[in-house]
Amino acid sequence: MATITAAKAAAAPSLSALTLASPTPFFSFLFPKPIKPFSLSRSFHSLSLTPHAKASDIDTSFFDDLDHEEDVVFDPPTPPEGFTPPPSFDDGPEETEEEIAAAYEELYGPAYSGISVLGNDVYVIDSKVKKSSAFGKVKKDKVRDGFEERVVQVRRVTKVVKGGKQLHFRAIVVVGDKQGQIGVGVGKAKEVIAAVQKSAVNARRNIITIPMTKYLTFPHRSEGAYGAAKVMLRPAAPGTGVIAGGAVRIVLEMAGVENALGKQLGSKNALNNARATVVAVQKMKQFREVAQERGIPMEELWK
Repeated sequence: MATITAAKAAAAPSLSALTLASPTPFFSFLFPKPIKPFSLSRSFHSLSLTPHAKASDIDTSFFDDLDHEEDVVFDPPTPPEGFTPPPSFDDGPEETEEEIAAAYEELYGPAYSGISVLGNDVYVIDSKVKKSSAFGKVKKDKVRDGFEERVVQVRRVTKVVKGGKQLHFRAIVVVGDKQGQIGVGVGKAKEVIAAVQKSAVNARRNIITIPMTKYLTFPHRSEGAYGAAKVMLRPAAPGTGVIAGGAVRIVLEMAGVENALGKQLGSKNALNNARATVVAVQKMKQFREVAQERGIPMEELWK
């Protein structure tokens, strides 16, 4: 027994030595140890290309010796040869009121005064219309801007499309203030009321001024043509009235002409005759305008 005990005691250190010498167990290949994460920042930290500034390398300047009360003389560089300085903003001519108004209107539209310098539309109806919903429809009230409306013609027009025919209504409306201003407009819609409203808006966007004398007639005779329609206009003596027919009569009455003669010479189309009347009126000039263009007094026009 003593011999066996001594052998075990002698073999124990050898087994412990073997255990320490091989820390990996026999079945370690079945259960491998987790691999630690690899960090590039740690690996290439020593290979960083960004130089680190040292405290001794930084140059700090302090302007303690600067005198703030000292007058510093500005010494600009010498301009190159042939240099022409640009004109000053204040050296140019002063802008007139018309130029300022035109620039304002070009940026923001006509002013609140209602006067257009660039000839833009100042009779915009949509900004003055009161809209109120009634049974799912939009109701528009009449605009009280001093213009009266007169419907010249309402026709049903048809547009042929792939699926069939589309029916619309075309309305011709003349607006005027009976003081020399007149406008002719046309509009189409699926309903008569909407067509009349559209044409009234279009007429207000085409307002012109008719030259008239103190007897509410034309200063001279004129003729106009639009398409196949031709219109002849003649002045008349006081008390004659408006002797014309069709769209010509409506245009003259809405303009405020009380003594005039008109005749349709070509087509009987109402729209073309109304526009031909506008063309004939735009050819007319007042006597003072002709005298001013010629540079002579009005008395010499009849000599």
